[in-house]
Amino acid sequence: MILAILQARVSSTRLPGKVLTPILGKPMLLLQIERVRRAKGFDKLLVATSTDPSDDAIEALCRKNTIDCSRGSLRDVLDRFYHAALPFMPEHVVRLTGDCPLADPEVIDRVIDVHLKGSFDYTSNALEPTYPDGLDAEVVRFASLEQAWREATLPSHREHVTLYVYQHPERFQTANVRSEQDLSALRWTVDEPADLEVVRGIYEGLYPENPAFTTRDILSFLDTHGDLKVLNTAHRRNEGLARSIARDPRTTQGRS
Repeated sequence: MILAILQARVSSTRLPGKVLTPILGKPMLLLQIERVRRAKGFDKLLVATSTDPSDDAIEALCRKNTIDCSRGSLRDVLDRFYHAALPFMPEHVVRLTGDCPLADPEVIDRVIDVHLKGSFDYTSNALEPTYPDGLDAEVVRFASLEQAWREATLPSHREHVTLYVYQHPERFQTANVRSEQDLSALRWTVDEPADLEVVRGIYEGLYPENPAFTTRDILSFLDTHGDLKVLNTAHRRNEGLARSIARDPRTTQGRS
């Protein structure tokens, strides 16, 4: 079984409540799930949120829309993720995050396909980014996820679910999936107000005529809307991850 888990919380540091922010009258999280569900490579999708009261709204939204929802630790996201997957005992887990409303089902399926064909422990399209920021997809063998859950002690490893795995390539077989064209300079994730403006503009321009718009459609749209294309490019990729790693105790950084 391949289980897809989309982790989401309301208490974002830089843009609180972003996953529930309406775009064309729908919460951003629902729009992302709509896109993710078009992928064919996984068997089941669930949302993993926290037990913090601020995330009651996410659980309510999932219940209203018949979306499976699991709740766990707010800070120890690895623990939350692991226990969300545990009841299903999947062989592999697809990790997605709730700040990527332009997620591409074709990209998700491609990462899953490479992962399975290569029998890897961990596969991603973000180890060496060539896709737009916001199209990230990861697949991890559940046994590897469980190993990380048991062994990881650094705060950054507990906060970022797969970091322990891909920081130990000597222990886990990893693979990176590359795009045919390097589009890594494009930012389609939502962490800052400018990001939301870009994504909202894309949805308003494409969704009403074609809810299943593709990455190619987005690229064509941005070619004729250059202001949106560059509006949010001042922000660095993975700023949150970098800050998390920097906060790790210096005496233990880099240890298993």
